[in-house]
Amino acid sequence: MKILTLLVLLLLLFPVQSRGETDIFLTAASAPAKETILFQEIPSVYGASKYEQKVTEAPSSVSIVTSAEIKKYGYRTLADLLRSVRGFFVTFDRNYSYAGVRGFNRPGDYNSRILLLVDGHRVNDNIFNQALIGTEFVLDVDLIDRVEIIRGPSSSIYGSNAFFAVINVITKKGRHLKGGEVSGEVGSLETLKGRLSYGDRFNNGMEMILSGSILHSQGNQRLYFQEYDDPATHFGIAENCDKDQFQSLFSTLSYKDFTLQGAFVKRDKSIPTASFGTDFNEPFNRTTDGQAYLDLKYERDFENLFGVTARIFYDRVEYKGDYIYEGVVNKDETLGDWLGTEVRLTRMLFKDHKIVLGGEFIDNLHQNQTNYDQFPHFLYFHDKRETKNWALYLQDEFTILRNLIFNAGVRHDHFETFGGTTNPRAALIYNPLEKTTFKLLYGTAFRAPNAYEFYYQSDISLMKSNPDLRPEKIQTYELIYEQYIGKYFRGTSTLFYYKITDLISQTVDPTDDFLVFRNFEQVKATGVEFELEGKWPTGLEGRISYTFQRTKNEETGATLTNSPSHLAKFNLIVPVVKEKVFLGMEEQFTSRRKTLAGKETNSALITNLTLFTQSLIKGLEISGSVYNMFDKKFGDPGSGEHRQDVILQDGRSYRLKLTYSF
Repeated sequence: MKILTLLVLLLLLFPVQSRGETDIFLTAASAPAKETILFQEIPSVYGASKYEQKVTEAPSSVSIVTSAEIKKYGYRTLADLLRSVRGFFVTFDRNYSYAGVRGFNRPGDYNSRILLLVDGHRVNDNIFNQALIGTEFVLDVDLIDRVEIIRGPSSSIYGSNAFFAVINVITKKGRHLKGGEVSGEVGSLETLKGRLSYGDRFNNGMEMILSGSILHSQGNQRLYFQEYDDPATHFGIAENCDKDQFQSLFSTLSYKDFTLQGAFVKRDKSIPTASFGTDFNEPFNRTTDGQAYLDLKYERDFENLFGVTARIFYDRVEYKGDYIYEGVVNKDETLGDWLGTEVRLTRMLFKDHKIVLGGEFIDNLHQNQTNYDQFPHFLYFHDKRETKNWALYLQDEFTILRNLIFNAGVRHDHFETFGGTTNPRAALIYNPLEKTTFKLLYGTAFRAPNAYEFYYQSDISLMKSNPDLRPEKIQTYELIYEQYIGKYFRGTSTLFYYKITDLISQTVDPTDDFLVFRNFEQVKATGVEFELEGKWPTGLEGRISYTFQRTKNEETGATLTNSPSHLAKFNLIVPVVKEKVFLGMEEQFTSRRKTLAGKETNSALITNLTLFTQSLIKGLEISGSVYNMFDKKFGDPGSGEHRQDVILQDGRSYRLKLTYSF
């Protein structure tokens, strides 16, 4: 603590060089500066270092997806968006969507190895540490301005869950709407969705946005699962068991240096797979997920001194599962809420050091888990927890030479459950030519055991707790080459290696045949990624990428389940009528993946097509999309709670969407 106190004093008291000698550091609150950066040839990223910087100077491999791309490719959810990004793949078990990256997405994982942020606010919950990316995501994708995908370990600045990647979703501001907006869409599976939004920036400097969305989908009314093909289980046909509906609200109010943001979502999803051994063809098997937060942020740049960001936030999550066993309703419920704060200082020292010093504190007010039969009432499990954790972090971006940057950071996190962990990150970034960048990166990260893994136990699901779990750790090495080619192309090549120790996995205890989470696996992986992006003044743009990866259990040498060796993506936007009509095309290839039963899924090449129009009629946008256009039959690996080894995915589907601004 004495060392950190000394660092704070040095940060505040050290003399500052003239801003004319160096670039002025930028904060997210500096709206005009931010807009300028976003329209430069080299885009900027905020989430890599918690301040605005060019992607070529960020200590990571970064992809950015804009709101224009979301419209032109017809993305319906954050999961759709991530499917299109280099090195990512998504698994859907017909209830939740799970994002995989760099060959890692174990069946049954809860997206806990990716940190999901909305405008810098952490939305991973405090029970499962889950990042929700499907229709249960807290934000309507229509309200996204851009998404920053930041690969690699970032625990040095974000702490737990920033294991493989950080996804920072940056929302639209009132100035983007400049009035009201109403949107409606219809789609396959009797899907209806509506949204009403209003936003503006007023003469007194106040800016606000307010939006509400609602969706209802009947889903597939008849789904066939061969594992249940028996007269006693309706010949494997699940009828009316795939419904999905949600309601969401979102608002941001900004005035001078203060921003107040709030979000709410509630989603109900029927479960057609009869997971956890529940009754098959039972429409009342379902989950309900709710999430809400309030975040008050103060952000200001004190000229010639330092920039300060301070926020206080409150989050709440609820999960309710109705699982039917021989006609008896089993209730599985969690309630989590937490109160937290973060303070961060940014300061230029001399002309070549950009220092970030910060601290966080989170009070988990409730981490409650319950499992019981509704009638006749029988309580299997009831656990209440309240825990606290805090962290301190420091990062220095040191400009050694005009074209050579050394970025280093370290963060210490302390949890009441298992103690402390310290994680560094270092990057050497070299620009031998104006549009050529080499990055050599090293970092460690951790994932804290969550409350579910620590404490959940139930005789009905044959699970028991393990309060002795330790955090998972990962070490990652990366070599990145980024090249701007002429005026219109940008190429990226990445070579990566990582090793995971103390991986938390669910296993069967041979003494009682109960499932239990333990630290017992070690994993290592190597891979390469290639991407070429192009963008022309005519509106034509696209990207093509390929990823090869090998992810293995270090002890056995076996390839991990749900780990594709090959991923290939092709995205293209073609202006049919300049600035008015666009055709968006996607090709997504995923190679075979090993299942829990030791078999393999088929490889899949999926084609999506969207026709998008704007300005044909003032204020009106129209789009029509076809997903899985060639009706490819494919499946994702099932998890331990499924009888299905492979879960079939949707065939061809459609969507028509209209948005009117007024």
